[in-house]
Amino acid sequence: MLKLKRISEILNMKVYTDGGDYFGDLEEAELVENRVFGWKIKSTKDSFLSKAVGGAKGVIVPHNLVRAIGDIFIISKTAIPTGYEEEKGTPMKPIPE
Repeated sequence: MLKLKRISEILNMKVYTDGGDYFGDLEEAELVENRVFGWKIKSTKDSFLSKAVGGAKGVIVPHNLVRAIGDIFIISKTAIPTGYEEEKGTPMKPIPE
């Protein structure tokens, strides 16, 4: 059964990848013509995202990479920006504000 949630109910929700990594916290939704276009996820201390983006505040994840929204927010691991090389620890480019 499909359950509807208001965007205000899921702001500040914890975001995890489908691989089980803590990614960050949901900060904002980007709406285009009454549809969710993307989700702004802020980098928090000890999150996978903070290690990946270095000094950047967060990333924008397209809505089509969201896998589930319930008690937590689950995104596809492919949402990790391509500039990050996990084994080398090279930081990604920050998102323009």
